[in-house]
This record gives sequence, structure tokens and C-alpha cells, in this order.
Amino acid sequence: MTKITIKETQNPTILKFEFEDFITQNQNFEFKNIDEAQESPLAQQLFYLPFVKTVYISGNFIAIERYSIVEWEDVQDAVAEQITAFIDKGGVIIKIDENKAKKQPITVYGETTPNPAALKFVVSRMLTRNPVEYKNIDQTASSPLAKELFKFPYVKEVFIDENYISVTKYDINDWDEITLEVRTFIKQFIENGGTVLDESLIEVATKNDVTKDEAFDKLDTTSQQIINILEEYVKPAVAADGGNIAFDSYNENDKTVKVILQGACSGCPSSTFTLKSGIENMLKSMLNDEAIKVEALNA
Repeated sequence: MTKITIKETQNPTILKFEFEDFITQNQNFEFKNIDEAQESPLAQQLFYLPFVKTVYISGNFIAIERYSIVEWEDVQDAVAEQITAFIDKGGVIIKIDENKAKKQPITVYGETTPNPAALKFVVSRMLTRNPVEYKNIDQTASSPLAKELFKFPYVKEVFIDENYISVTKYDINDWDEITLEVRTFIKQFIENGGTVLDESLIEVATKNDVTKDEAFDKLDTTSQQIINILEEYVKPAVAADGGNIAFDSYNENDKTVKVILQGACSGCPSSTFTLKSGIENMLKSMLNDEAIKVEALNA
């Protein structure tokens, strides 16, 4: 009988169903609906469940993203039983196309950023919905791609978000010497089925085992407003430059907003100007409070 272990992920809407053995051959699959899931009879069956939004299949697990009409605690055991029964009856998880399995053609191109030490490598498919930053190889348990990139002597930091990878280099090389090598490596790594990011291994940034939404609800009103402004108006702009800005805290006494700069924004010569002239002025205007100050913990 197939044994499945249910594991939570850092995203409360996504639950992971792990197997004892690998179920794919260095491949990652993402299905948004039953029509997309033609190569996975199991995923097609799961889409008959009205709360299934997305099915991910990779390595030794199947991850399912749910719609908000149910809570996982109410249905997770039934889903695990359905998966187990399907497989034990000889059901196919993935139809293996040997020719297709060898290559997953993608395009990768480099974009400059305001930070001369960082280059943004844009990939022709979605990589993650959760920005992750790696400062050294010891932090790369959740990203085999980042781990391999750190083996290049000139790679200082790696940041992965949405459909791009920002690489920050040491000064020992100029970009015109190494861009082609990095771009080619990323392209071949992904095309050959390498895992860019295992979302279930990303460390949760919240404390006391509360979800991101629960942590947000516990914040004061001003902090919530600041987060919403950053998410809607600031993050899209900094993402275009290969970076990210994350809210850390707001001090009601001295009106100081503390943020964390990631990716190309971290260590960027223009980051201080962006914080003061851009983000700080925006918060002052939208919150109608001229006393607000913005500081980066890692500027």
C-alpha cells in the first residue's frame, strides 16, 4: 500500500502529499485546470474536487493549492486517501514522454539593474510566488539552483522571485566576462529538469507557527496600511529592477518604518535615494503624516 505523509508548507493554501520514493524523473509539473493536466491522470482526477485550484508534481511529492471554500484540516485526510487509492489501483501519476522529459525548452535573458553588482536573469516561465534570498551556499537547502550558482567563485548572492533570478557578483569579474556563462548555466539547469526552488523548504518568516495572514491581522492599523502600500505600489517597481522590499516593523513612537532590501536592491548605490525620495515620501503622502521615516535594516 502506498504511504503518503501530509506536510504543511509556508503557504497555508498549499498542502504537500509526500511519497517514500520519487514519482518524477527530475521534472516539475504545474497544472491549473483539468485540460492542462492531460499528462497526469491523477491530477485530472484531483480537479474533480471543487476546492482544487492548482496541482504541483515534483520529486517525491504532490502539492495542491486549494480555493478558500474549504480548510485543509477538513479535507486533507480524504484527499490523501483518494491519492493512495488511485495509485494502489494502478493509476498513472505522470505519463512519461521520454523525448519531452529530456528537454523543457525555455528562454533566459539578462537585464541590467540599478545595482551595478547585480544582474537580473529573466526566465520564460514562473519560478516561484514567494521571493527568496540566499546570502551564501549554506542557506540553499530549498534551492538546488542557487546551490549550484554559489559554486561559481564570483557569485556573492542569489535572489529568486516570480520569473527571474537576480545574481549579485563580487568585484573580481565584470559582467561582460561572465553573463553568458551564468545565463547558459541557468538555461541548461532548468531545461534538464533541475529544481529551481522547493517551496516547502522555504523558512517561514512568521513566529509562533502563525500564518502570514494571522501575523498581518495582529499588526496595528498603520503597519497594515504600510504593508498594503508596499505591496501595491512599491514591490512591482523594485521587482522590475530585480529586487524586493519586505516590511520589518513600524515604531509608533518615532514613526520609523524599517524594511529589508533584497536582491538587486540590497547594496544598491541608489537604494538610499529610493528609500528617502521615493518610498518615504509616498508613505508620508498616502498616510498623511510628515513625521514618517523609512530605514533599511541592511542598507
